[in-house]
Amino acid sequence: MTTRILTGITTTGTPHLGNYAGAIRPAIRASQQPGADSFYFLADYHALIKCDDPQRIQRSRLEIAATWLAGGLDPDKVTFYRQSDIPEIPELTWLLTCVAAKGLLNRAHAYKASVDKNLETGEDPDAGVTMGLYSYPVLMAADILMFNAHKVPVGRDQIQHVEMARDIGQRFNHLFGQGKDFFALPEAVIEESVATLPGLDGRKMSKSYDNTIPLFTSAKDMKDAISRIVTDSRAPGEAKDPDNAHLFTLFQAFSTPAQCAEFREALLQGLGWGEAKQRLFQLLDGQLAEKRDHYHQLISRPSDLEDILLAGAAKARKTATPFLEQLREAVGLRSFRSSVQAGTEVKKKAAKSARFVSFRDEDGSFRFRLLAADGEQLLLSRSFADGKSAGAVSKQLQQGGEADVRVEGLGFSLWLNGEQVADGPQFASAEARDAAVQSLHEALAPQQD
Repeated sequence: MTTRILTGITTTGTPHLGNYAGAIRPAIRASQQPGADSFYFLADYHALIKCDDPQRIQRSRLEIAATWLAGGLDPDKVTFYRQSDIPEIPELTWLLTCVAAKGLLNRAHAYKASVDKNLETGEDPDAGVTMGLYSYPVLMAADILMFNAHKVPVGRDQIQHVEMARDIGQRFNHLFGQGKDFFALPEAVIEESVATLPGLDGRKMSKSYDNTIPLFTSAKDMKDAISRIVTDSRAPGEAKDPDNAHLFTLFQAFSTPAQCAEFREALLQGLGWGEAKQRLFQLLDGQLAEKRDHYHQLISRPSDLEDILLAGAAKARKTATPFLEQLREAVGLRSFRSSVQAGTEVKKKAAKSARFVSFRDEDGSFRFRLLAADGEQLLLSRSFADGKSAGAVSKQLQQGGEADVRVEGLGFSLWLNGEQVADGPQFASAEARDAAVQSLHEALAPQQD
């Protein structure tokens, strides 16, 4: 079976060693595996949320495109495109916005972090919050659902966005599918073995900390950057601790097991930091020199890059354009030339039912939510060690199992067979709580044919 993999990089900066080791290199390797249908894109619409410098965005688009290709991405074997070259994506974003619950978006980490920061400083909760930031998860959902990606490699901070894409896709399927699922439900893929590289100061390598080593900078600049890596004060001849040396972590990310073992032993035997930095430079330069030359050739021929990306966009739109037509038809944006069907085919379902949504939490446990017909959350389950246990409980509830709702203050909990299995949200008043409890009873009531 072919697995569709989708990855995007936001175009707001110059790629550095951390980007390469943590995202670009593993993605390129994944694209070379049999059975993979890979989609890689420049997330330039996302960049507008974070950056209002047009020159920076334009330069970053060029640099990131050249980096992917110089790193070994074969545009003939993958679909490689700019997000902004696919007009179907913003249209799908609007269709999904119209079914995405505001309560769901209120829980997005980035939005909540902005609100919390404003509250700490005494500002209005939404000060400086744009609709781009607030609805970022919907645009990301459109990126994923447009091409029905099965697997989405992401960092841990993006797991929630993939789960939200699942929720939004499920709601669209529920409202408009009429027995057909338009969207496959994506799965976040976290590569535990992928390196998170330290920067020059030991913190995570990030342009936010100004501690990066640019990936394709000149050999001289790379050597100068490496010379600034923070080390301890142990002199040549004194044993070093590889496991607590940022320089060793960088070396390990680019070396073979044999090279790594040799370098570790040399540090334990007292290799000086100056010589250790020279070895790291030689290792990196040996691996990146040819790619660096290719990168600068691509940068010098932007029209060639433009042709490659436009060809990739044309390839992507062969999937996106007919699929969006299906979605437009499903929501009622149909041509007047189409025959209008009356009767039961036009009639909506009499009542939109609540639904259970299963997901895997950030700590690896399994949980489920019960969402009302309008998308608001009625229940959030406790954590289960495995998906089978979580599924068994949600299935029992769906089949009308004897559940006990216990009111607790302005909230409530759900018990099954004498065990607490889920909690409701906290409400502003007893009236709102009681209304939610009533909705919960109706959602859990056995359905009559």
